[in-house]
Amino acid sequence: MIVHVLDEKPTGPADDPGPRDPQDVPEVAAPPHGTDQVREVGDPATDDAAADDAAAPDVAAPHGAEPDGAEPDGAEPDGAEPDGAEPDGGRLDPDADLEQFEPAPPSPRAIVLSFGTLVAAVLVGILAVIPAPYAVNGPGPTKDVLGEVGGDPLIEVSGAETYPSTGELLLTTISGVGGPGYPARLLNVLGGWISPDSVVRPVETVYPQDVSQEELDESNAGLMVSSQENAVVAALTELGYEVPATLVVAGTVEGTDAEGKLEEGDVLTALDGEPLPDYQTLVSALQEVDPGDTVTLTVNRHSRTVDVPIVTGEREGGGAQIGVFVDPSFDMPIDVSINIEGIGGPSAGTMFALGLVDLLTPEDEADGEVVAGTGTIDVTGAVGPIGGIRQKLAGAVRDGATWFLAPSENCDEVVGHVPDGLRVVEVSTLREAREALVAIGAGTGDDLPTCTAD
Repeated sequence: MIVHVLDEKPTGPADDPGPRDPQDVPEVAAPPHGTDQVREVGDPATDDAAADDAAAPDVAAPHGAEPDGAEPDGAEPDGAEPDGAEPDGGRLDPDADLEQFEPAPPSPRAIVLSFGTLVAAVLVGILAVIPAPYAVNGPGPTKDVLGEVGGDPLIEVSGAETYPSTGELLLTTISGVGGPGYPARLLNVLGGWISPDSVVRPVETVYPQDVSQEELDESNAGLMVSSQENAVVAALTELGYEVPATLVVAGTVEGTDAEGKLEEGDVLTALDGEPLPDYQTLVSALQEVDPGDTVTLTVNRHSRTVDVPIVTGEREGGGAQIGVFVDPSFDMPIDVSINIEGIGGPSAGTMFALGLVDLLTPEDEADGEVVAGTGTIDVTGAVGPIGGIRQKLAGAVRDGATWFLAPSENCDEVVGHVPDGLRVVEVSTLREAREALVAIGAGTGDDLPTCTAD
């Protein structure tokens, strides 16, 4: 804020010196040609200089000056105006000296500079509004899963004792423009090219072009909810809790033997006669099956028990699969809620699970360290790859992290892009992430595996 102070002299009777002898009033000569300012005696706008002159002691006339009362050579008698002086108490005729106050015409250089400034302003305005066919992603905010959001714990637990932690576990995100409903502007693209922590890519390589903003937001919200449920199941299972589940068939994989044999809504109850009380049991049983072997699935269909033989296939990464999409319904032994808004997608799953493990154990795993990380997680505790790992590394070190847990499958993107002051540990399961956190808190993390070039 700027405050303007007007320093005006009082004009009341106490400050009025009264009438003065005309001879005590110094003459004011016309200013020389080109002077920038004209003062008048008695003008309230003048400073104290005129008053100082009037109050100054008498000074002897210099050699050659006329004595008091005598008119100097060439002076006009009383009442006459000296040559060149203006009437009305020495005031200048505004019209007589108007030319000296007229502004000089702008120089060619000034015109060019003004025009260039105008053109630059117009270009910046255009860059700020014209959409560009690119997506720009940069470091997003981080959140401490052991902290609070709006005064409430980010992870709330009821039905079990929780323990305090002195460290921080930061989930990391990316921020971006260019998706449906959020088009990138040319100014965003230029900024992304300049920033070492941002990436600019053609929008069609990042976002599906046939999806609306509402559909994308809904998908991301669904993935976030799913990642939270997976994280809770994985964490509780890691800590030894039993988490019963109802395994409902949500569909079949096209081209597999299950297509046409299993129906949406079937409930899987056994595999080769062994009960399936939870999802982990199903996964463990399939690990013992060779791809191509036939298994018998027992399902509950419309209140009837049906045995269905299925020839297994091979899944990516190895192992057998039965070719069905399973939507498990879990019966949680304790109540866990995760309070977070404005963030979508599945990549925070690993940090949610690690935070819940920390809260439910008396050990202070982080022990004052700031550890960031990312990675999807499934109900078995497997950590999966994510997008934007380099931007998340930058966001982590910006917000004070000194350690970062990265999915093993993202290591090829990590190598050569680790910011100064950050140590990266590669993990592929929740168990490995938990062991790494304990080592970091204990000060023995130097030997933990990190991402290396193949």
